[in-house]
Amino acid sequence: MRGSAEATAGAPASILSRALTEPTVATEDTPRGIRRDAVERFFAEQVPGGAGPLAFTLIAGGRSNLTYRVDGAGGTWVLRRPPLGHVLPTAHDMAREFRVLSALAGTDVPVARPIALCADTAVNDAPFYVMAHVEGVVLESKLPAGFAESEADRRRIGDALVATLVRLHAVDFAAIGLGDFGRPDGYLERQLRRWAQQWERSKTAPLPAIDELGRRLAASLPRSPAPTLVHGDYRLGNLALDPQDPGRIVAIFDWEMATLGDPLADLGYTLIYWTERGDPAAGSPFGASLTTLPGFATRAELVEAYARASGRDVAAIDFYQVLALYKLAIISEGIYARFQMGKTLGPGFESMQRAAEPLAERALGLAARLG
Repeated sequence: MRGSAEATAGAPASILSRALTEPTVATEDTPRGIRRDAVERFFAEQVPGGAGPLAFTLIAGGRSNLTYRVDGAGGTWVLRRPPLGHVLPTAHDMAREFRVLSALAGTDVPVARPIALCADTAVNDAPFYVMAHVEGVVLESKLPAGFAESEADRRRIGDALVATLVRLHAVDFAAIGLGDFGRPDGYLERQLRRWAQQWERSKTAPLPAIDELGRRLAASLPRSPAPTLVHGDYRLGNLALDPQDPGRIVAIFDWEMATLGDPLADLGYTLIYWTERGDPAAGSPFGASLTTLPGFATRAELVEAYARASGRDVAAIDFYQVLALYKLAIISEGIYARFQMGKTLGPGFESMQRAAEPLAERALGLAARLG
């Protein structure tokens, strides 16, 4: 997804349980996960300008939903579908993602325009949807040459990340048709139950640290603020920035965990991906991170900016960071399980190792501050 942004839309995520029948097979010019003839027919019938031969390129694979760039004579689009192999119950719901994208398209929250949803699994083995392609810069482990070279521009990236999250949490979700998108009452308690269940379905070997984290979180539940629409995976790597303006976000994508719930869960999740100088590499989602460069805000500064702009009490932010690490450890275990089954696609899996243990240990270290 380097240099381009696609948006997605929401559903609780995870990674193991129902097998997709007759998985697609890659050919010389078609990546796995795409049944060329059937998908081309769908584009011709449902996507404006989509007629004619299409070129499919996998641009994000294996870790969550699969994302493809689609090029044709009539334009460029993005296609999203569930991963190959097994997925956990309620995970990777394409209709749910498409719904939240459609609801947000008329708001000031930047998302790519949704175009068409295919719920018929006979077309491509699994539901999928198509959205507009948006040009943007997606930051992962390093800055592209010539982008955000000044400390002032790097500061503006953090400012935009916080300001956009505050705008998302200010959306009147009932007014845009998402009043029934989740059950916000008891959100944190349900999160703990749900992720404990996901662990049992995903784990490749016992890990006592995960069980201990579940106990500590259950004993330290804070009182949630008023519910908002929650992205569920809000972080720098899921934002596309204007190539000409690092301080402007042009799209938020990967909405597969979106729901109604506690907005501070988003802030906590953002923080665990925001690395500072001196952070240990072990247990970090990325190891070394570009946010250690001069100019980027500290985690404390991001929290302060969010509190100031949103008016929310952030005193319990440590709890939300521990919860985020707990969830990420369980998600990573599901990805590792898929890797062991040979169901992951895309680069970056050549030397994949189990990440749940260092993530859980990092979370336990932070949990010591919960009391």
